[in-house]
Amino acid sequence: MEQAKTPMRWVPTLYFVQGMQFFVVMLIAGLMFKNMGVENDQIARWTAVLGLAWAIKPLWSPFLELARSKKLVVVAMQYLGAVGLGLMALALHLPHWFGAAIVVLFLIAYASATHDIACDGLYMASLDSKRQAAYAGWQGAFFNGARFFVTGFVLKLAGHLETEMGVFNAWSTVFALLCVLVGVLATYNARFLPGTLSSEHGDMTAGGVATLLKEVVVDFFKKPGIWLAVLFIVMFRFAEGQVQTIGPLFLLESRDKGGLGLTTGQVADVYGWVGTGAFLVGSVLGGFVTSRLGLKRAMPLLIVAMAVPNATFYYLSSALPQDMLHIGAAVGVEMLGYGFGFVGMILYIMQAVAPGRFQTAHYALGSGVMQLGFIFAKSISGDIQLAMGYQHFFAWTIACGLPALLLLLWVPMPNSTAPRAETATA
Repeated sequence: MEQAKTPMRWVPTLYFVQGMQFFVVMLIAGLMFKNMGVENDQIARWTAVLGLAWAIKPLWSPFLELARSKKLVVVAMQYLGAVGLGLMALALHLPHWFGAAIVVLFLIAYASATHDIACDGLYMASLDSKRQAAYAGWQGAFFNGARFFVTGFVLKLAGHLETEMGVFNAWSTVFALLCVLVGVLATYNARFLPGTLSSEHGDMTAGGVATLLKEVVVDFFKKPGIWLAVLFIVMFRFAEGQVQTIGPLFLLESRDKGGLGLTTGQVADVYGWVGTGAFLVGSVLGGFVTSRLGLKRAMPLLIVAMAVPNATFYYLSSALPQDMLHIGAAVGVEMLGYGFGFVGMILYIMQAVAPGRFQTAHYALGSGVMQLGFIFAKSISGDIQLAMGYQHFFAWTIACGLPALLLLLWVPMPNSTAPRAETATA
């Protein structure tokens, strides 16, 4: 089809919408609730529950293979996401606004997770291997571009509107505008996405998919050393899940409660501009260093890099600097270390956990385990912070990174010369 021959007409908008819906739920929602007076433990607990959508999506992703048109699923989920954003604008005006907002965010989260599955399937079905590789960089660029847009522009706009019309009206307006934006992008994608029909799994039934899914899961947990690998994945993200949840809330927290007392607009500046850029630079550097050293030799360095955010926030909670240049530089260092170290877990799952008969499916399961570890840490972070205070909490997160380092003595690591699996089945 003609659309399939011009991927730049649809790859940017496809992955921009994917990223925007994810970051609205997993990043923006918590900052919004903080400004609305919700306690850290409630924010951490409920945003963690929302994150389950992306952790458990491998459980229903095989059933989407039954849909011959991935485009139809993608566009439907984008419109559903737009409806959810519109409902968020209304929910914030209800008497029980917090409960209503959580329900609507559930809708957005599961629509977004389903969209992730379908859009990746559409990408692979519409492009040959050569062009899949050629446009893979654009995928990441526009997904992370959505992070920059959400934190650098949407959050900045919310901060400006908060001073003009109050917190609730400001965020209601922001969600109404996001509803229109996603609706426009969904309409564009309905026109320009390739309508490639999938015939690869045309003979599959729901029962056959369920049987295959069971086989994939059983095969995953029969792998040698898999439980130690699962423990390593969980512990790798144990400190990160806590500090990435509480860190942004600490920036907004008033100084009389141990925070830095930044405005919403100031947080948008340090995370949207400095933080996003530093994260991308760190990710590129982490990938480069790992490719040169090999994963086994690079892993200790990557784990130490994951501790940089914890140490940075401990410093900020101790020094409590007031000038934005100082704070922005610290956030830049934090996100640089985060981006550098996070590469390690992606490559570990890809090279040590996924290889085998069901490589693609096992990568998805490994990623789900990784997300579950993050969610577990996220869900308890608010309670721990309220019990300890910010400074002691960030010291605690530094200690939480040590078990992953110790596990390197026993955890199976891939050899750089290990052969790739010949069969990759989802």
